Amino acid sequence: MTLEARFDRHLAGLDLPAGPALVAVSGGADSLALLALLVRSPAAGELALHVANADHGIHPDSAAVSHAVSKVAEEYALPFHTTQLGLPPGTSETAARAARYAWLLALAERLDAKIVFTAHHQDDQVETILMRVLKGSGPAGLAGIPVRRDRLVRPLLPFRRDELTAYLGGLGRAWWEDSANADPRHERSWLRTVVLPLLRLRVPDVDRRLLALGRQAAADRAGWDALLDQIPGLELEAGIGGVSVAATPLRGYDSAILRALLGALGRRAGCLVGPARAARIERLLATGRSGAVAELGAGVAAELSFGRLRLFREAGHRPQWGRTPLEGSSGALDLGPWRISWYEEPAPDRLARKHSTSWFAEGSYTVRPWRAGDRIRPLGGAGRRLVVRCMQDAKIPRSRRVGWPVLEAEGEVVWVPGVCRSADRIPAPGAPARRIDAQQS
Repeated sequence: MTLEARFDRHLAGLDLPAGPALVAVSGGADSLALLALLVRSPAAGELALHVANADHGIHPDSAAVSHAVSKVAEEYALPFHTTQLGLPPGTSETAARAARYAWLLALAERLDAKIVFTAHHQDDQVETILMRVLKGSGPAGLAGIPVRRDRLVRPLLPFRRDELTAYLGGLGRAWWEDSANADPRHERSWLRTVVLPLLRLRVPDVDRRLLALGRQAAADRAGWDALLDQIPGLELEAGIGGVSVAATPLRGYDSAILRALLGALGRRAGCLVGPARAARIERLLATGRSGAVAELGAGVAAELSFGRLRLFREAGHRPQWGRTPLEGSSGALDLGPWRISWYEEPAPDRLARKHSTSWFAEGSYTVRPWRAGDRIRPLGGAGRRLVVRCMQDAKIPRSRRVGWPVLEAEGEVVWVPGVCRSADRIPAPGAPARRIDAQQS
């Protein structure tokens, strides 16, 4: 079976969504082979391919390589996107990769592309697993590069570097060789050019063994990840920037099982929970003190609140948006993780107190982040209450309150979306009213 046929069968098995898809093309043999295979694959027929090239600015040839990639995209009649990252000489591989992925994912967001293809292949997988063995990674790390994670898709993982290069050569396509790929000063290049050749002399099937280790670790990781959804009483919930589970069931497990579950929970939250972080979370659970937070480093934290353990990435202590009027009869605003939209609609017969949608009598309204000391006159209640008390009643963890919006009319808080509706500014049933929706994205 030809490489193209094998690739097409593998791609079809990934069950990818139709629509725009980015192909990250560096100009090297691997990414150009990926692009050529995608263009020729019937399984990619429902994908609207876009070529993306990040010019790091580190190598003197980078501008010329980016131009060459644009010509390949033009030959395939595909849209081409590029950027100049302007990274200084001496930028580490890690920093360059972070800058590249940040641009790719932002571009995918703008294009509404659910897929970003990268050209990681089987040799990359072998190098990655060996690198993590040498670093002492646990099973989650030893699983290596996943075929798919969120938007990122790596359809070349079953294929070797040499067969991809041979395929590209057979097409008569030239490619760029980055000298850094053979420079043993870089860890991955050292593994590729020095360590693996020596290992293959003593253990000829070392690649197969490392790949088998990766598959076993991936199976172990998948098992623990699946268990999160099946443990009775755990009540896993995904939210903005993190995940949470009921804390009480976790306290019933011995340390080894608990740490494996915390590792799986961390993966759901998009952060690594190794032994040191797991130990901090164990201590947090042992205190049982609601509102307690354990800083885990690198912007990651755990919070025990209202009987639940939450893992999240900290967004800071100040909201990234401010006071904003809702102008016109209709419109929409993206304010941090919130999307506020409004339009005219007759008021319903009854208003709910805690919904994320409500109706208001005609007038001027402003949305802003809540602040300490805010008060509201609750619908169906008596007197004025502190907004923070309403948030506590709604079991909003302290870490999620940063930047929570409130609706204000003439200096008075009339709504805290999803938390409390005021008894003020209530329209008569069926009367013209402004409907406002507040959704976390």
